[in-house]
Amino acid sequence: MVSTPLTPLPVDTSRIRPAIQAFQPQIVAWRRRLHQKPELGFREVLTSEFVAQKLQEWGIEHQTGIAKTGILATIHGDRPGPVFAIRCDMDALPIQEENEVPYKSQHDGVMHACGHDGHTAIALGTAYYLSRHTHDFAGTVKIIFQPAEEGLGGAEPMIAAGVLKDPDVDAIVGLHLWNVLPIGTIGVRTGPLMAAVECFDLVIHGRGGHGAIPQQTIDSVVVGAQIVNALQTIVARNVNPIDSAVVTVGEFHAGTAHNIIADSARMTGTVRYFNPAYKGYFEQRMEQVIKGVCDSHGARYELNYWELYPPVINDSTIAKLVRSIAEDVVESPLGVVPECQTMGGEDMSFFLQEVPGCYFFLGSANAEKGLAYPHHHPRFDFDETALGMGVEMFVRCVEKFCR
Repeated sequence: MVSTPLTPLPVDTSRIRPAIQAFQPQIVAWRRRLHQKPELGFREVLTSEFVAQKLQEWGIEHQTGIAKTGILATIHGDRPGPVFAIRCDMDALPIQEENEVPYKSQHDGVMHACGHDGHTAIALGTAYYLSRHTHDFAGTVKIIFQPAEEGLGGAEPMIAAGVLKDPDVDAIVGLHLWNVLPIGTIGVRTGPLMAAVECFDLVIHGRGGHGAIPQQTIDSVVVGAQIVNALQTIVARNVNPIDSAVVTVGEFHAGTAHNIIADSARMTGTVRYFNPAYKGYFEQRMEQVIKGVCDSHGARYELNYWELYPPVINDSTIAKLVRSIAEDVVESPLGVVPECQTMGGEDMSFFLQEVPGCYFFLGSANAEKGLAYPHHHPRFDFDETALGMGVEMFVRCVEKFCR
């Protein structure tokens, strides 16, 4: 059993309005249908068709085919006002599901192991509710159903396609079901919430030879091992200790036999940090470290370094609004978790670079029900009570911002 660091808190369903409680079973059904038919990034054809079908059925204005499979739904309040956006992601992961549940994935090797099926169901529930209660808010609500969050960066082509324009969005929110937190909690903070994500691919070129005659070789394994250790000094000795950062070597491949010194070695890894001031720094410093080690051994190297996502940074005003709502939806103060940062990354960051907004975590783990496996685990699942809570959070955000 995998446990969460916090004990599940009781969910006071009276804090979720009766109209949302009434269609909680329907939200669960949508989520389970989506879970059975997971699709990878930019291939969310069935998912997109299902979302569009529901929006059409409810008479909600929407555009399809944005960034291949993305959808933008637009709902107008009964009076003029601001433009508020809600974003959800729809893609799954290349993981074989190990859960034995009636709604288990029917697509071999693909699984909703990060809760995006829940995000989509919550967004659908929000769209349905708002479309039936347009008298409760002013202005316009845009609901962005985004493809390809998992490493493919679907946010950027959605933004490029104009989902934040015509009319221009004034603020945006999004949520992530979060098995790091138990059901009955909400994690929300001002400033950096999730880290920048950068990646690297490094090949060390030495000179191979016989393992018993090392003086004739340039051992790429020895060079690579020294580089792995040296890279850790960047965080330990170059980054301000007040700033958090991580340099991780995730792969190291070299050699073909026990008695042969490898001609080359390849390693890949990731860099994470919160402070935007470090943009570009790690690439430069890593190159210096790698070059220094390789030069000292007479080895050569090829370094490919790229930026994936910037950090997720919440606007203070919108984060304050979300926190005030969270305090009404869950038991406060224990239910609201302010220090909930993670070195995980999210392309919600691109939306937050364009307009003020807040991304928050909706606690979804329940160890007592065996629903506490971590994200990207083949047995990931979550307490579906969180679905109605997510709709309540989004609806209240709209009502409070679009008065």
